[in-house]
Amino acid sequence: MKKVLFSWSGGKDSALALHEIQNNPKYEIVSLLTTVTKDYDRVSMHGFRTDLLEAQAASLSLPLKQIKISKDATNDEYENQMRESLAQFQNEGVHSVVFGDIFLEDLKKYREDKLAQVDMGAIFPIWKKDTNELANKFVNSGFKALITCVDTNVLDARFTGRDYNKDLLNDLPAGIDLCGENGEFHSFVFDGPTFKEPLGFERGEVVLREKRFSFCDLLSSSTIEVKV
Repeated sequence: MKKVLFSWSGGKDSALALHEIQNNPKYEIVSLLTTVTKDYDRVSMHGFRTDLLEAQAASLSLPLKQIKISKDATNDEYENQMRESLAQFQNEGVHSVVFGDIFLEDLKKYREDKLAQVDMGAIFPIWKKDTNELANKFVNSGFKALITCVDTNVLDARFTGRDYNKDLLNDLPAGIDLCGENGEFHSFVFDGPTFKEPLGFERGEVVLREKRFSFCDLLSSSTIEVKV
């Protein structure tokens, strides 16, 4: 059995790719690997809090390694942090990283090139699969997610915070990829066939960042209890 790291964003594509890998007896997932913006204590790009990230890992019954970068991190900072983390896992016999990318060729090449520099390989379980089929498979398989971030340059902010379900798929405008693979939106998965139990949380306020990105804050059950 091949030991692998799983690049976990906490979103739906990650959840689908993880499901595929877990159903493949050739692989053993040693840990989830997630990039976190340390200034905000949130998952980079997806924007949800790290306590919810940790809750995801616990419900998935998998270890979690957080790569913490600054809010204005350069590529060099990110790549240096990543190399240090990967070196730790190489010492444990891990030589491949799994990603949930679907069709962005430049991103795939970037990942492969950077991993090759440290003698590691990349695995893409859902690469080139039809995104319409993947979106419907996600919903039909019993996964549950919501939209945490919307790029308002391409999609109306009213989609922020909505459940990722059949209604949302039907409401997305023409030209918007149903998986948001072009960066139209990002998501947070809180239940599904790979989870031991659903995650407890509440939707908080919706805010606009950089005059472009609309984020829905999510409060975990523990945060809600503290506030009460």
